Amino acid sequence: MEILSPAGNMAALTAAVRSGADAVYLGLKDFSARKNADNFERDELLAAVKYCHIRGVKVYITVNTMIKESELSAALDAVLFAFNCGADAFIISDLGLISVLKERLPQASLHASTQMTVHSPAALKPLKRLGIKRVVLAREMSRKEIKEFCAAAKEEGIEVEVFVHGALCMCVSGQCLLSSVLGGRSGNRGLCAGPCRLEFSASGSGGYDLSLKDLSLLSFVRELESFGVASLKIEGRMKRPEYVAAATFAFRNALDGKTDENLKLALKNVFSRSGFTDGYYTSRLGSDMFGVRTKEDVISSGDTFAFLHSLYKNERQSVPLEFSAQIKEGENILLTAKDADGNTVSAKGEIPQAAKNKATDSAAVISALSKLGGTPYYAKKTDLKLDSGLFVSAAELNRLRREVIELLNEKRAGFCRDEKLVYSIDKHAENTREPKTYARFLSLKQIPADISGIDAIILPLGCDFSALPENVIKIAELPRYITDEAALKARLFDLKAGKVTAVYCGNLSAIELARESGLNVIASNGLNCANSESLKTLSLLGVKEAVLSAEVNLREAKELSGAQKGIFAYGRLPLMLTRNCPVKNAKTCKECGKKGALKDRKGVLFPVACKEGYSEVLNCAPLYLGDKQDCFSAFDFLLFYFTDESGAAAREILNMYKKNAPADFPFTRGLYYKNLL
Repeated sequence: MEILSPAGNMAALTAAVRSGADAVYLGLKDFSARKNADNFERDELLAAVKYCHIRGVKVYITVNTMIKESELSAALDAVLFAFNCGADAFIISDLGLISVLKERLPQASLHASTQMTVHSPAALKPLKRLGIKRVVLAREMSRKEIKEFCAAAKEEGIEVEVFVHGALCMCVSGQCLLSSVLGGRSGNRGLCAGPCRLEFSASGSGGYDLSLKDLSLLSFVRELESFGVASLKIEGRMKRPEYVAAATFAFRNALDGKTDENLKLALKNVFSRSGFTDGYYTSRLGSDMFGVRTKEDVISSGDTFAFLHSLYKNERQSVPLEFSAQIKEGENILLTAKDADGNTVSAKGEIPQAAKNKATDSAAVISALSKLGGTPYYAKKTDLKLDSGLFVSAAELNRLRREVIELLNEKRAGFCRDEKLVYSIDKHAENTREPKTYARFLSLKQIPADISGIDAIILPLGCDFSALPENVIKIAELPRYITDEAALKARLFDLKAGKVTAVYCGNLSAIELARESGLNVIASNGLNCANSESLKTLSLLGVKEAVLSAEVNLREAKELSGAQKGIFAYGRLPLMLTRNCPVKNAKTCKECGKKGALKDRKGVLFPVACKEGYSEVLNCAPLYLGDKQDCFSAFDFLLFYFTDESGAAAREILNMYKKNAPADFPFTRGLYYKNLL
């Protein structure tokens, strides 16, 4: 089982490698979900890959941001450069980028980022069709869910990677819009400002009900190994080298069966938010999972850096070598070194002289060849053929040892490639049709008596779709987080009996289950579709229509093609998807009555809606575009996302759009008129 460590810069990478990492993951300056880390320039990347490969450590490149249409060529160029540098794999979240790489650079090993929100086994089949070799699981999964996922992944021949240590976002990765909506800095594009660490209180008393403690699964390493997990991933590309060293060394010890209580304490001291949590893994959700970085935490960290620096001060000698030395009368000395990967190098020395005093013995030769301090190598075995009565100086033996080490370094580091990748963006066809109106409601009671102008109605699974009029398309909204695939699939077959023809899906698992059930699929904005290749990919996966990402502006949205496309035209945009309800920190479910809310430090209220095993934090104000009709002709449908509106209010909103009327209530334009970072 692999230990995968973060590397936000070369210092952190060195700390990871010397502390026992089997692989590191790092980002270039662009297209990385941690753009605020130092990250690597292109010349630095080549040096980093060589450094790691000499030491037997793999390098995975993060290209795990949502890619816009204008950025796709540059993203492909970045991947190609890293691939030619010798990168071992790419951690990617954008469906379009994955699809193009599968077609144009099939040699590249592709890993599905946790930003893809993979959390149930049904996602494996479409991911396999897209060429994915490994999946990084959502951090919200329990041990039972991880075990079941690993079993399914084994059948599909896909590896599983699990986060085992580091920061926990309140929101399921890939589904957070909080930072982009509140501050114009997108987490899905690598610039999260971390607003969830600020005051958001369910009680109104100034709590931190969106701030979770850091994750640590150090006690469950062997259990994860028994499940078939291939890689243990440590979060922290924006952390100091000491943090990387502490976490890496702790998990290296755990895998090697060692326990070090001082190291455990150092791990807590170097960075935590009042300790760690394993709540998702052990299914113990609730207030104990929440925490903030306190003054005491900061003070504790200052006392531990010197100790942690000692963990990676020196090279870790982890690469075994087999030496073969021939020292024969009248022949040049021949020294050969072979590593475990089968790389073999040789160097010739001088012809040994007859000993005038003391002859060189085998112990002296073996001792000289074993002096590998300052290198990542150690002498596992030395095969020596030494004629008697000869003398070889220590200087000559040292020179030969250094020469073969240099040759071996070059061989281990130097597998650069020279692949080419040609890509161009197709011109899109202009849509001149009148967009359809899709209205999403939470219940039948919320639907207005007059549904004229509504082409399709979206309702949650549990509603009675047979009560809807025959002349409207019936669409069922599937859970954004799936905890029971078998139960969901059974319900999907029942839907067809109620004349439901399509489902509204926010993740790959739901799309696959719907496809297998013979239902048409409408992808929600949760699929983060921001380029034409993503639209094409969704179409190949069985999606008929897709709501574009709410993080593309209207100009960018108009340019996209590849499948029928829609936009989130009205409603409270879901800003967070979470499995740990923040309102429960202040109220029971009975006290809340599904009408919970969070208050930020400015007194603004954000509604919290509870669903089937998860919660959504909604924006404080609805998005409104009713007086911007000129933008609608580029889209096939408009999504009206009704949450707390009455039937009469919903009808009034629809009428306002029909009349191109300005809003007479507090509203937002969302991100449609911004150039989001």
